[in-house]
Amino acid sequence: MKIELITKESNLLEKGTEYFWKQWGIELNFNFYKDCIENSISDNKSLPKFYLMLDKDKIIGSYALLTNDIISRQDLMPWFACLYVDENYRNLGLAEKLIRHGLNESQKKGFKTLYLSTDLKGFYEKKGWNYHSIGYGVDGNKIKIYFKETI
Repeated sequence: MKIELITKESNLLEKGTEYFWKQWGIELNFNFYKDCIENSISDNKSLPKFYLMLDKDKIIGSYALLTNDIISRQDLMPWFACLYVDENYRNLGLAEKLIRHGLNESQKKGFKTLYLSTDLKGFYEKKGWNYHSIGYGVDGNKIKIYFKETI
């Protein structure tokens, strides 16, 4: 398994955009993902960045580092988002590998803390993330925010 950044050179732009959208999007927002990912591949931009986990040439997982995870707490960044591992590859430690990769990438970019928002119960706590506060989504619903120091 390897983790690759979506870049112009990686030839993963089209397949990667489709993957992120299928896991996290809805029928009407493909262009949201396409525009966001296409505009993330400039080498001179620190964020956002989109990563894919590959088993040979098959995409089996993802995560992103974002400036904001569509949440009210725009004073916090970067955000760890879009963590996904295909069902056939779960319970193999791959989510932890993606999380570690995200922490390392954040540290390389000069960030001391990484944040995430989630409605999952217990998953990130088991991975060593600490509760930070409550934020609000654009729909007005409360969202738990967690943080972890970069490695």
